[in-house]
Amino acid sequence: MSELDLKLGRVRGLLDQHSLDALLLQRADNFAWATCGAGSSVNTADTNGAALLLITPSRRYVITDNIEAPRLRAEEHLEAQGWEFRVAPWFERSAAVASLTHGLKMGADHAYGGATDLSGLFPSLRAALTADEGDRFRALGKMCASSMDAAIRAIRPGMTENEVAGLLAGEVLKRGVQPIVILIATDERVFRFRHPLPTGNRLQRYAMLVLCGRKWGLVCSITRLIYFGSMPDDLRKKAEAVARVDAHFMAATRPGRKLGDVFLEALGSYRTAGFPDEWRLHHQGGLAGYAPREIIATPQAEGEVVVGQVYAWNPSIAGTKSEDTMLVGEQENEVLTTIPAWPAISVTVNGCVIQRPAILEVT
Repeated sequence: MSELDLKLGRVRGLLDQHSLDALLLQRADNFAWATCGAGSSVNTADTNGAALLLITPSRRYVITDNIEAPRLRAEEHLEAQGWEFRVAPWFERSAAVASLTHGLKMGADHAYGGATDLSGLFPSLRAALTADEGDRFRALGKMCASSMDAAIRAIRPGMTENEVAGLLAGEVLKRGVQPIVILIATDERVFRFRHPLPTGNRLQRYAMLVLCGRKWGLVCSITRLIYFGSMPDDLRKKAEAVARVDAHFMAATRPGRKLGDVFLEALGSYRTAGFPDEWRLHHQGGLAGYAPREIIATPQAEGEVVVGQVYAWNPSIAGTKSEDTMLVGEQENEVLTTIPAWPAISVTVNGCVIQRPAILEVT
């Protein structure tokens, strides 16, 4: 069964389960998921895209306007997938939607008059990746890793955080990836803020670069840190501690494990490292897919780890952080955002050695 057929089967299963006639999708992440990677987003800050999908038990439509239709046809190849186009003038698109959905018992992933809200079902649905999506994730991981590597090795003391952000964004865009999240902190801001939006602060010695890159709708996350000069011992200690926490998250994320149990097991490594409460100051990451985190893990999380899922854990201790994106395999996990030749910290968990990124020291 093709990826598209598998997903349409899941959608039509939802229709049967909820006794619905049709499903209307407008969110850009759901559009990309249902079309196997097509892009409907114009304003990347907007949750909804510039086109909708309408799926019934026997037919499926792309509903859009005369602005978007030419690109969707020529570059996203949706007609070749069997989608029927319904194109309206840009000032009448809502009427086209109303005409096609008239009289149908609807489900939707957004607020739509009279429709059953199914939006809460989609994070888990999107995270159940196919083999083809796994391959696309591998390609995206390499692009994000090479973008990060090129950018962080090009920065120099004296650059502003905004300039560093521009370097990273440029490397990402050159590879055809959208930088949907870029966080940059230098020096004391690395210690003060877990979500540091870039500013005009100038780099003196220490910088953290965070990227969430999107392509084909999928999102990879990666963080790396760089220190110019001789790193202080207390910072090195924190870096080693957060690497151990990350390694425990990764080692515990195996098929059949409850997400909440994975979380609780990794918390023990915070305590062992002497930082028992740091996990309370920022989320630890979780299940990834068509959002940086489809589901953020908590101690109470009930979901189960499944082969083929992608996870991005991001433990942090004030002043340092460890983050990569990994694919759960049958025999072992595969880190998708590895940077070749990056300095590593070796952590042994249950007899298995796991390599986590160290802070890059430039002396």
